[in-house]
Amino acid sequence: MGKRAAASARSERGRPGRSPRLAVSGGKAASASLELDRLIHERVRLAIVSALAVNQSLSFNELKELLGVTDGNLSVHARRLEEAGYVECLKSFAGRMPRTEFRLTRLGRDALERYLTHMEGLIRSTRAGS
Repeated sequence: MGKRAAASARSERGRPGRSPRLAVSGGKAASASLELDRLIHERVRLAIVSALAVNQSLSFNELKELLGVTDGNLSVHARRLEEAGYVECLKSFAGRMPRTEFRLTRLGRDALERYLTHMEGLIRSTRAGS
């Protein structure tokens, strides 16, 4: 892992819901400050949270197929979301076959709502500045 990637990983680790400020110019001297949740901002994790927001639950295989990711990739990103309390992972058996099911928690739903609100503000600010 390179220095930049290691620093990025360290800055994100153990800080669910916390993120750096992103300053956006919206005209003459006006500026808006938005906090983006870096945990959700990552592409695969945003896709997981978004898919779970519109489904009561999804199995590991359903999520993997829907997102087009590998087992390992999905597992790592889902674990990060679970550690943050955004996603709940339920393990069971269907006969002898293990089944892993994911659900979005209230904390995860709230985090997604904040993230979407921030992105909408960023889009409005960008459009107002052009």
